[in-house]
Amino acid sequence: MEGKMKVAVMTDIAKVELTERDIPVPKADEVLIRVEYVGVCGSDLHYYENGGSGPNIVKPPFVLGHEAGGIVVEVGSDVTHLKTGDKVALEPGKTCGHCEFCKSGRYNLCKDVVFFATPPVDGVFQEYVAHKADLCFKIPDHMDTMEAALLEPLSVGFHAAKQGKAQIGMTAVVMGAGCIGLVSIMALKAMGVTKIIAVDVMPKRLEKALELGATDIVNGKEKDTIEEIMRLTNKKGSDLVIETAGTEITTRQAIGFSKKGSTIVLVGYSASGEMTLPMTLALDKELTFKTVFRYRHIYPLAIEAVASGRINLKEIVTDIFPLDDIQKAMEQSVKNKADIVKSVIKVIS
Repeated sequence: MEGKMKVAVMTDIAKVELTERDIPVPKADEVLIRVEYVGVCGSDLHYYENGGSGPNIVKPPFVLGHEAGGIVVEVGSDVTHLKTGDKVALEPGKTCGHCEFCKSGRYNLCKDVVFFATPPVDGVFQEYVAHKADLCFKIPDHMDTMEAALLEPLSVGFHAAKQGKAQIGMTAVVMGAGCIGLVSIMALKAMGVTKIIAVDVMPKRLEKALELGATDIVNGKEKDTIEEIMRLTNKKGSDLVIETAGTEITTRQAIGFSKKGSTIVLVGYSASGEMTLPMTLALDKELTFKTVFRYRHIYPLAIEAVASGRINLKEIVTDIFPLDDIQKAMEQSVKNKADIVKSVIKVIS
């Protein structure tokens, strides 16, 4: 397919402009996707607002966005499992395939991964993208491409729940009710966890947590989180904590209310990259700490969970912006975090 496409380019900190670029040509093992929806991730907002996230520094011009869903419009010569017109979700990370991590199945740890919107690799706030066909997952006809885009954050939630070995009978606490906290709640519920406590300081996010499967909520600004969770668990504490807030205070609280022998899964990145934690208490409780870096082998599971109706993924979305309003979308997502839980960019006109 020849022609031009719209691309939203970050030209400076807190500035995104629309421009035109050539529509990419897919390689033999790739497909060309007409992008229809792209989720706005917390990492996108860090890059937009601060020019970087952890060790990754943006050097404009740069294209943000990595949570994408769309339609196959062209198929590379070696591709046999996809055809024009298929609706697909794009797993955004291309790995080397031959390192020890790729060979052992832990491909998310590949040091040579090429991941959408992780500098210097451009993302997908654009109308078309060529992507490796093996990383494009066909979704059923009754699902739509907005759900396809949201499978990326849902995969993080499922990976966190699997890292914590979530199962029926557990009491789980999710620290932080932003997008990743909410998809973690949905994943826990889909995996059979029936008592899920959500902790946050923003009322709208806590309300959304209840809608999506939390059985109890704690506003950490209004109540002592440790005391409240001990009350809600009849002084037993939690079997599993998924920490998505990425703050020292919430991580310390998690250690405080965790049951002896339980597991804490760390998902959120702290702003400083460092924390001081009560490790003597953690040792006394013989806690297990697990961490999460993206996900692996999760997309088929996530698709099945949504396709079967066990997860209504669209419910996490609070705001939809057209690509033409990308500057407004980023500004509002940064400035109005109390009300905007999850923004999505509608690329199609």
